[in-house]
Amino acid sequence: MFAMLGDAVLDFLSNSGFAQFFIGDNYKFLIMIAVSLFFMYLAIAKKFEPLLLLPISFGMLLANLPNSGLMNEPIKELINVIGIDMESQMPMLAQVPGETVTNGGLLWYIFQGDALGIFPPLIFMGVGALTDFGPLIANPKSLILGAAAQFGIFAAFMGALALGFTPEQAASIGIIGGADGPTAIFTATQLAPQLLSRITVAAYSYMALIPIIQPPIMRLLTTKKERMIKMEQLRPVSQREKILFPIITAMLVILILPDTASLIGMLMLGNLFRESGVTQKLAVHASEALMYCVSIFIGISVGATTRADQFLQLETIKILVLGLAAFAFSTAAGVIFGKIMCKLTGGKVNPLIGAAGVSAVPMAARVAQKVGQEENPNNYLLMHAMGPNVAGVIGSAIAAGIFLSLYR
Repeated sequence: MFAMLGDAVLDFLSNSGFAQFFIGDNYKFLIMIAVSLFFMYLAIAKKFEPLLLLPISFGMLLANLPNSGLMNEPIKELINVIGIDMESQMPMLAQVPGETVTNGGLLWYIFQGDALGIFPPLIFMGVGALTDFGPLIANPKSLILGAAAQFGIFAAFMGALALGFTPEQAASIGIIGGADGPTAIFTATQLAPQLLSRITVAAYSYMALIPIIQPPIMRLLTTKKERMIKMEQLRPVSQREKILFPIITAMLVILILPDTASLIGMLMLGNLFRESGVTQKLAVHASEALMYCVSIFIGISVGATTRADQFLQLETIKILVLGLAAFAFSTAAGVIFGKIMCKLTGGKVNPLIGAAGVSAVPMAARVAQKVGQEENPNNYLLMHAMGPNVAGVIGSAIAAGIFLSLYR
């Protein structure tokens, strides 16, 4: 009896997740669990974009707990039983004795919203409903800064080609430089689905780490005098201008680059909800309830794609390095063009707002505001930085559209 009980206990322990850590190279799961716990620390203790980083890190934790099965694909196998005509018996197929069905894991089903390109446009609609395009309309020159901050995308594209990635893979990796997670997901699902998990984790991780990555680059490329520049108040923008902007922008961009229709269309629809004056409830739900729900699904499902056996590879390191270099280059390009505009305007433009040209709204704009106020507590750059920030969202979607039109 005791022998049977001991065998049962040993069998139970050998089939537990704990035992799996000691099989083969499964120790890699422990590495990914440690990484997920570190990200949770950054999200909770350091408050580094917790709305993004916390669901991503928890999804990462769940995916790397052996035997959880949360990212297992559904398996359906039909075995033809002798004497049964499968075609004639299709209505009774569910009752065929030889049928075996294994349901997929919960997070696999949620991940289909990423893989099918559903979640990214919904996030864009929420961003549009949340964002005031007024600063961009009031200062169209900020489009230049938003465009300049996309240089990192094409720099990473060229770097990825040099490292041996295919043009489709290189294009997907390059989008990381725009610091735009939804656009990175949207592009990767269509051009390089095999790299989707690594690209999305890199994009969202760097978005969450903007407060760490950007300030040193901004301080390195600007002088104290430049950082202290106070900008003039923006002109008031009429409601008519705000209503016409999303309509005209959607028409122009989609007609030029039809592949941007999903992202630009939803972005401008969300903004039209906000500015039309007749759909305030839709704007509130799109920018709050819907956006938060979709953000949870994207975060936890993206984190769940980081299984150690698939993620801890040399290719992943290359992508992370290229993404970081692209993001740094985008930030630097935006600041450098900000310095050029500062010179051309006789010192009326604070170069820090150029760093906000990356697409992370409104995180990058808040960083520009914070760095500026460190030098001059009375310096308020947030609204000025929102112009390049919004332009960056449009710019990254256009860059994605260019790549899709070339390589899809």
